[in-house]
Amino acid sequence: MQKKDFYSQSHLIVSAIRVLSHTGVEAPSISEVCDLLKFSLEQGHLICNKLHDAQIIEMVEGPFGIRLFVRNHIKIEEIPQNIEGTSLKDELEKFQSSRKDFKDRIEKFQSRKEQEQRELFAKIQEKFKKTKS
Repeated sequence: MQKKDFYSQSHLIVSAIRVLSHTGVEAPSISEVCDLLKFSLEQGHLICNKLHDAQIIEMVEGPFGIRLFVRNHIKIEEIPQNIEGTSLKDELEKFQSSRKDFKDRIEKFQSRKEQEQRELFAKIQEKFKKTKS
């Protein structure tokens, strides 16, 4: 039975990084860790990003991709146990809503700039008419 909570997945990721670092010549990539654990690449990126934010692992980007290093494995114990981690679907919905909010802000900004341009153009036309007469 595979546990889906974030605490268990964190332990698996950190253990896989350690095993692959021990058996390989260089630090493992996210895809190597995902292959070992039979995780999807998206799920691996999601978990690794959360672990990086929690300062449990270090993600170093180099010329051959992102390499993973264990930074402070003891911080895993600060993660609440037996709480379901956020699913990929939840993360996707959150991302889509943030993109929609960003798009709305851009549209508001563009409409405000268009209005300012129209007002400026009207002022310039008025001044031009006054100087012409």
